[in-house]
Amino acid sequence: MATIFTKIANGEIPSYKVAENEDYYAFLDISPLVKGHTLVIPKKVEDDYIFHLDEKTYEGLWTFARKVAVALKAAVPCQRVGVAVLGMEVPHTHIHLVPLQSEADMDFRKVKPSISQEEMAAVASAVFQQFQALQ
Repeated sequence: MATIFTKIANGEIPSYKVAENEDYYAFLDISPLVKGHTLVIPKKVEDDYIFHLDEKTYEGLWTFARKVAVALKAAVPCQRVGVAVLGMEVPHTHIHLVPLQSEADMDFRKVKPSISQEEMAAVASAVFQQFQALQ
């Protein structure tokens, strides 16, 4: 059975897409730690543990995530982009990319900000444009 992330990548569930290629998909987290919090997933592999990925998928995921992080930093003012791989909440490998002003922005236990659909769409569009410029 397809995971929710596979359904998102396949367009069966709407998302705020920020980047995509044949093998990977990046979209805004709908419960973000901060504005611009992005998830990066492999499209063809649904394993829930990043270290179970075959080498090609693993390396490709990180290469794609790096490009998304560069685009994210260009689109969302921040000191840097933090990275986390937790993978416990959805059984599909995913990398969190979080625009950071401080380390506190990476606290998954904190209260999540309220970000409007319009803001989410604007951020997704800005990151997508930056990603396209990198291609």
